Amino acid sequence: MSFDDADAYVPGHFVTQDGLRLYTRDYQANGRAAQGVPVICLAGLTRNSRDFQQFALMLSRDESAPRRVITIDSRGRGNSAWDENKSNYNIAVECGDVIAICDSLGIERAAFIGTSRGGLLLHLLAAARPGLISGLVLNDIGPVIENEGMAKIRDYLNASQPIDDWDGAVAALRRIHERNFPALSDRDWLDMAQAIYAEKDGAVAADYDPAIAAQLLTLDLSQPLPTLWPQFEGLSNLPVLAIRGEHSELLSEATFADMAQRHRGLVRLTAAGQGHAPSSTIPTSTPRYPPSFRKPELAARNGRIWTVAKGLCLPRLSLDKKKKPGSKAGLPRLTEVRPD
Repeated sequence: MSFDDADAYVPGHFVTQDGLRLYTRDYQANGRAAQGVPVICLAGLTRNSRDFQQFALMLSRDESAPRRVITIDSRGRGNSAWDENKSNYNIAVECGDVIAICDSLGIERAAFIGTSRGGLLLHLLAAARPGLISGLVLNDIGPVIENEGMAKIRDYLNASQPIDDWDGAVAALRRIHERNFPALSDRDWLDMAQAIYAEKDGAVAADYDPAIAAQLLTLDLSQPLPTLWPQFEGLSNLPVLAIRGEHSELLSEATFADMAQRHRGLVRLTAAGQGHAPSSTIPTSTPRYPPSFRKPELAARNGRIWTVAKGLCLPRLSLDKKKKPGSKAGLPRLTEVRPD
């Protein structure tokens, strides 16, 4: 897979109010008029646009319903500039960056996909700009973050060693994650490495400001981390697909189940053989629908995560904009989903 195919997207740069230069990728809709709202992808804590390359190509080049897809490198990640004020590496500031980028691009409504920290941003975004989100996918993140999982992330991000080449990058990832990702092939591990690392000064290095990882050292993990249940419950009138890695140590099975109780329309999907956070290219399990949901037949019950996401929440999402009994004015109601 080529993560930097110049023909696949239009690179963009946006300057924030505080003068920081942010990077975006704009995947145009297959040379034709885009169908439906654009899709905006937000990556994890230290990740970047490359995580979404395959998904963005799939959506933007879909023959029946091509979508415009925009991916954002948050400040300090990927091709975005590092912030001299390290305290700006927080979800409130980064949420403001997403809103500003949408305003700059003239986007009034979009479907969003958030992996890990990107999903935390979406909890805030729904409260700060509720009309902006038409539907969302939360990839291995929820209102409760498990301390054990956060401690593991803190430790391995702050204990990284110099890497000489791509074989070394793959080996480093395997040492950390292989136990939780038995589903990954050799090609998958290389794809992960090429998404996370970049070649710099003749070596392979993690593609983010080390200060982002250093912030985790200040967390008091002897106490439960703050939760986002009020913000999650604010998503109850939006269509949401929640994905959990089978071996995730950040999103527990208990929280995953509780999310379905608090959002009656939530569709859940478990990524078999994967941990935090699931890759978009690996076969996964059958989605679990809420009891009230009209279950469509899946052509392939062992589909790939983003293929299922595409069918559930994106191109064929049917939103009833008329006010129905018991619904809130101005908010869409999920009426039917037809996966491929």
